[in-house]
Amino acid sequence: MKRFLFFFFIFYIVSIVFWACSSRQPNFYSFPKIDAHMHIRYNGPEFIEQAIQDNFRPLVIILDHYDIEIQKRYVERQKQLHPDKFAYITAFTIQGWDEPNWIEKTIAGLKKDFENGAIGVKVWKNIGMEFRSKNGNFIKIDHPKFDPIIDFIASQNKTLTGHIGEPRDCWLPIEKMVSPSNRRYYQSHPEYHMYLHPDYPSYEELIQSYDNMLQKHPNIRYVGCHLGSIEWNVEELGKMLDKHPNMAVDLAARIDDIQLLDQKKVREFFIKYQDRILYGTDLGISEDADPQAFIQRMHEIWKNDWRYFATDSLATIRGSDLQIKGLHLPEKVLRKIYFENAKKWYPGIL
Repeated sequence: MKRFLFFFFIFYIVSIVFWACSSRQPNFYSFPKIDAHMHIRYNGPEFIEQAIQDNFRPLVIILDHYDIEIQKRYVERQKQLHPDKFAYITAFTIQGWDEPNWIEKTIAGLKKDFENGAIGVKVWKNIGMEFRSKNGNFIKIDHPKFDPIIDFIASQNKTLTGHIGEPRDCWLPIEKMVSPSNRRYYQSHPEYHMYLHPDYPSYEELIQSYDNMLQKHPNIRYVGCHLGSIEWNVEELGKMLDKHPNMAVDLAARIDDIQLLDQKKVREFFIKYQDRILYGTDLGISEDADPQAFIQRMHEIWKNDWRYFATDSLATIRGSDLQIKGLHLPEKVLRKIYFENAKKWYPGIL
C-alpha cells in the first residue's frame, strides 16, 4: 500500500508539472520575432533599440511613394547604427515607364540594390490604382513590361512583395465600410477611396491582376502585403493561396480586419496556412515624428497583437474600444508566423 501511494504521489507531481508546462504561455520578451513590414524614414536609433528590447527584428520596406533614393539613405544610416539587427526591401520607380530603356534601367538599379544587401523588391498600389501610361491607361502588375523585371528578381533568388489593390471596403461608401480603421483612413485619403473614383479599376480587376502575374511567374517567391488585399474572407484568401503555392501573405495593417470575422474560421485558417502567414504591422516613422511617442505606440501594438495571437485573453481591436478573445495559437504556429516564415519567404533576412 505504501508503495502504491508513493508511486501515485510521484505520478501526481509529474502530471502537475506537465500540465503547468503545457499550459504556460510563451513569453513575449524571450520569443524571437520579426516584424516583416515596417517603413523607416528616420535617422535615429530609438526604434531599433526598442525592437531589440522586445526581441523583434524589423524588415524595413522601401516603396515607390516617396523619393526612393532618400529612403535608401535612411536605410544606410540604420545599417551604420545596427548593421545586423534589420533587413530591407528595395523598390523601383515606374516614372519613365514610356521611355525605351525603362526596363534596362530598372533591372540595373535592382542589381545594384541587391549587391548592397536588399533581400527583395516591393511593388506598391500606385501600380493599378494611380499610374497611367502616356495613352491614359492604368498600368497593372500583369502588364507584359513587368515580366523581365519579375524574371530577374526570381533569377536572383529574391522575393517580390506586393501591395496591389486595397481592402474591399475601399470600394464602398464610408458608412458601409466594415472596418473602423478603413473608415478613418479613407476619410483622410479620398484620393485612394475608390468609391469616389468609379472610372478606376475595380477591386476584382486588381486582385485578378496579381493572380495573372503569379500564373505567368510560378517561380517568383511572392508575399502579398496586407493579406493580399483579401482581408474580408479567409476562405477566399485560402483559395488564392491554394492556387499559388509560391505565395504567402503578411498581416500588416489588416489584423483589425480579421478580428471582425468569425474567429473560429480565422483560427482554423491560421492553423491550416501556418506556413504561409507572416507577422507585420506597417508601422512607420519619419523625421518629423516624436520618436518616444512612436516607440511607445510600436511597443503597445506589438504587445496587443501578441495577446491576440498567443493567448485567450481579451485583446483590443486597433482603433476601437471593441475587445475580442485571443486566438491562443499553438506555440509551433506562433513560431512560424512570428519568425520562421519570414526566414523562409525572405531568404537573407538574418
